[in-house]
Amino acid sequence: MKATALEVAKWMLGELNLEQILYQETAVWEIQEKFGGSFVYENDRGNLAISGEVLSEFKNISEDIVVWINGERYWRFREETDEPGRRQDY
Repeated sequence: MKATALEVAKWMLGELNLEQILYQETAVWEIQEKFGGSFVYENDRGNLAISGEVLSEFKNISEDIVVWINGERYWRFREETDEPGRRQDY
């Protein structure tokens, strides 16, 4: 049975719960290995990236509790000192 983008997003949130941090580079390779190539793509820089559908589902299930740390390219749980919004530029 083929996984859905929502199932991949739930896996991402589960990994975040286990590790407290989820690096994009690690996640994309694990997604490809566990769920297949339909959830990743090669971006314009030639790097493997997570599909927009998966990222959209991930945002939907974690928007209020997870932030994206742009400079380091990872997700973590929101802290009281975070700025409003999902993206944090540290």
